[in-house]
Amino acid sequence: MARPTGTHSASRYQASLLEGPVLGSLLKLSIPIVLANILQSGYQLIDAFWVGRLGGHAVAAVSVSFPVTFLLIALGSGFSMAGSTLVAQHMGAGNHHRVNQVAGQTILLVVVTSLSLSLIGILLAPGLLGLLGVEEAVYDAALVFLRISMAAMVFTFGFSMFQALMRGVGEVRLPLYIVTGTVLLNVVLDPLFIFGFNLGVGGAALATLVTQALALGTGLWLLVRGRHGIVLKGHDLRPDPVFIRRALSLGLPASVELSARALGMNVMVFLVTGFGTVTIAAYGVGTNIMAFVIIPALGLSMSTAALVGQNIGAGQIERAGRIARLSALIALVSLSVIGLVVFTFARQLVAFFVPGDEAIIEAGSHFLHITSLTFGFIGAQMALTGVFRAAGHTVVAMLLALVSQWVLQFPLAFILSRDTVMGVDGIWWAFPVTNMVTALIALILFMRGDWQKGRLAEREDPLSAQVSDEIISKGPGPSA
Repeated sequence: MARPTGTHSASRYQASLLEGPVLGSLLKLSIPIVLANILQSGYQLIDAFWVGRLGGHAVAAVSVSFPVTFLLIALGSGFSMAGSTLVAQHMGAGNHHRVNQVAGQTILLVVVTSLSLSLIGILLAPGLLGLLGVEEAVYDAALVFLRISMAAMVFTFGFSMFQALMRGVGEVRLPLYIVTGTVLLNVVLDPLFIFGFNLGVGGAALATLVTQALALGTGLWLLVRGRHGIVLKGHDLRPDPVFIRRALSLGLPASVELSARALGMNVMVFLVTGFGTVTIAAYGVGTNIMAFVIIPALGLSMSTAALVGQNIGAGQIERAGRIARLSALIALVSLSVIGLVVFTFARQLVAFFVPGDEAIIEAGSHFLHITSLTFGFIGAQMALTGVFRAAGHTVVAMLLALVSQWVLQFPLAFILSRDTVMGVDGIWWAFPVTNMVTALIALILFMRGDWQKGRLAEREDPLSAQVSDEIISKGPGPSA
């Protein structure tokens, strides 16, 4: 009996990721993921460009809404990570039917979670803006933008889930093609909705909603077609309590990890605001540059998680270790080089964002001079975090984030800036110290080797796979 179409495709991807040169497999996954992440950052750049044409109040309305949406997205992203981990390990184990089941259950969990968070966000939007102390002149526009963004969250979550599942099976080209199409569409829809339909900042949020809905619809259509490593059937969407418990054990720590990072960056703002407008602007420009620099490290971390997960599932622990070490080394070297470039051209980079403001250029470039030479440690730590996630050790990744943000960075910045003569430099120096110490902790945890015991999938029995294929091809019987 022939195996389903998706299984042929899955076998092709699996063979290319479980065999051959480690570097080739790593680059095959990481390059499309990095490109997709860069393109997705284009959403914010496009929105910022067109909203900026509406004036300062419009920019402020979008800015105050971003921390809220970012936090809610972080809270709900853990299940996508859990699904990606389980899909990768079952894929590596050759258990294609469990891959399909995991995909179906992940979709179910993400839909329920995103709908719940979206509804909560829409209902609590006025209170959240009030809690942030939004000015009256900005409030109405911010409320419209935030509520539409909350409604769009269902589609944003959904497409993020599709990307995670595709990473798990090793198919990273399709999400890149879809992201490219939606970003290009957003270039057209933003000015059309903002100015053509006179919707103001709400038009920018609506453009995102439409493009993300199209992206999710395309992704689900591809999953149902079953030609790219996952064959999604109706029975895969029936709630499975065993899987849900496992997804919770993996997904909740991942959500806490992402939320801790999101909250950590926002809390740092409270320290920065005490040092005046120039410092606030320097911090904003500097962290924006850092966020863009980290995109390659994030892509490498995601590809490492998928590749290590498949090899752990296949029982190829030694190969998984080689992938992890190579990934950490690539991240360390490449981000160190990028950091050196940022250090050299710090003034020019800051001036690109705030041309003509010498005080902010000076402060922002000083911030980058202090932090940029430790970018490599961020990359190495993120690569090793991908290994822990791949092994299902999401609690370890969560603890690393908590230690990084809440034990090291924030307390160190607070003490150095408030209780020493360093002043604002104390905040800046908290970044490189945290980067180096967190990377060292991650390396020690990796060298302990506990991640090697993180196999969550068993090899599939060929006879049971054939029987399952026949059941799927014939459809459910009368008792189904």
